Amino acid sequence: MVACQPMEKTKDLPQTIIERSHGLRGIDLRGIWEYRDLLLFLTWRDISARYKQTILGSSWAILQPLASMVIFSIFFGGLANIESDGLPYPIFSYAGLLPWMYFAGAVTASSQSLVSEKGLITKVYFPRLVVPLSSIFPPAVDFLIAFIVLIGMMIYYGIGTGLQALLLPLFLLLAMGFALGIGLWLSALNVLYRDIRILVPFMVQFGLYVSPIVYPSSLVPEQWRLAYGLNPMATVIEGFRWALLNTDTFPSDTLVVSIITTLLILIGGAYYFRWMEKSFADIV
Repeated sequence: MVACQPMEKTKDLPQTIIERSHGLRGIDLRGIWEYRDLLLFLTWRDISARYKQTILGSSWAILQPLASMVIFSIFFGGLANIESDGLPYPIFSYAGLLPWMYFAGAVTASSQSLVSEKGLITKVYFPRLVVPLSSIFPPAVDFLIAFIVLIGMMIYYGIGTGLQALLLPLFLLLAMGFALGIGLWLSALNVLYRDIRILVPFMVQFGLYVSPIVYPSSLVPEQWRLAYGLNPMATVIEGFRWALLNTDTFPSDTLVVSIITTLLILIGGAYYFRWMEKSFADIV
């Protein structure tokens, strides 16, 4: 008869206890850091699959802003003769389109991220904040590809830049923070209300025309300038042109308002997401 060895006591084994959250809890930054490998994996997976099985591949990152630039140049720069801060209208509109298309892509992807990853969310525990967070980085690849074309346009038009170009990453960071904040709100709401996916394209289209992409912000009346700063992308686009194209449009009057607005939306979205997180696996 074979003697059975006594089983190791459960208390001696490492244990991970997953507790159901109650009420409003703090943002789990430590958990995100512990699952950074998953964050990198989801980001790289989305980047590698972005243009998989497409005919033109990454060329879409250039064709999209170029096509919009041509249309805007014909109708707004040519027929409507809208001012362009002393710049050739094609480069004026293209420079505004780049940060906007990053923002639109990041918001669209992050708003749909939880529903897209429902198979993962319902089977494995991890901080759910990792999912929308990983969605804001792949559109930055498109931005960098299209940015090369902007550099070529600057050389073609003989437009130089200065030391203020070093501040360009700060404006892009503002755009990323705003996109993540909006994405956190919309991704959590999309779990409850699936018509959010219909609302997002409308919001993106509306935001394109309330941001200074096809027109300069100088056309906005002075008394509305501070209110205009409630749209952080207006400040990002102005700052982007100022930093790279050496225009006289540094958004000094809207910068503080836009930063405060972004922080409020980002922090509020993170806490709302955290509050809703406990029900994602049951509803999604």
